[in-house]
Amino acid sequence: MSLSWPRISIITPSFNQAAFLERTILSVLDQGYPNLEYIVIDGGSTDGSVDIIKRYQERLAYWASEPDRGQVHAINKGLRMATGEWVAWQNSDDIYYPGAFESFARKAVRSPYVDLIIGNMNLIDKDDKVLRDIKYVRPNYHALLAEGMVLVNQAAFWRQCVHDNIGYLNETLDCLFDYEWFLRLMHGRRASHVKETWGALRLHDNTKTSKRQKVFEAETQRVLHGRLVSPLVKRLYQLRRLLLMLGQGHIKYVSRGLMRRLYIRSE
Repeated sequence: MSLSWPRISIITPSFNQAAFLERTILSVLDQGYPNLEYIVIDGGSTDGSVDIIKRYQERLAYWASEPDRGQVHAINKGLRMATGEWVAWQNSDDIYYPGAFESFARKAVRSPYVDLIIGNMNLIDKDDKVLRDIKYVRPNYHALLAEGMVLVNQAAFWRQCVHDNIGYLNETLDCLFDYEWFLRLMHGRRASHVKETWGALRLHDNTKTSKRQKVFEAETQRVLHGRLVSPLVKRLYQLRRLLLMLGQGHIKYVSRGLMRRLYIRSE
């Protein structure tokens, strides 16, 4: 393949996720990407995670296992030492799909004026079974404000140099740090979307989503304070996404989504 491979730095924050950690690590290393920097920051796990990390330490650029201030602190530690032109983080219970890095690299070399590139993702269960596919469109700042998380870190890469201008992830947030980060990243910057599925978010009993709904709600109010959008604007951005989806040919996907909404409303 005639391609100048951009250097990619992937950060995995880890804490007591031994049940899934090896699958995460292998989903990165088995990409076979020739210009990869993989950093694993473990928070002092006691469940066998360190043994798993040591199994692959020769293929890691850096790893550490020591007490930290939580997931966001761990991600920031990795991002601050990253040397890649493009960076991302993948949680220790989530995965990339084969070919994701090559697909990203092809798009990156054709996108010199873009700071963020995203793909699609799946929701999976503890056994890697796909529960639902989720497709996206090219995101922008106002779409994020109007609709919430119209992209996910499981399938997103951004230029490392943006940290020089806007800093790192907000460590005072526990659940909405990703949303707040992408809002900052997208403010005044360009993004692109690839119509391929790059990653998967795993749903299981110990995920933050399943345990901390009140924290999510409180942090959402904090992040959006002073910049709430009207119901009309929300509808307009929903229409934008719908039209872009149809333009991509996702007629069945859109139909499923509309049927799901009608079913929820009828309950």
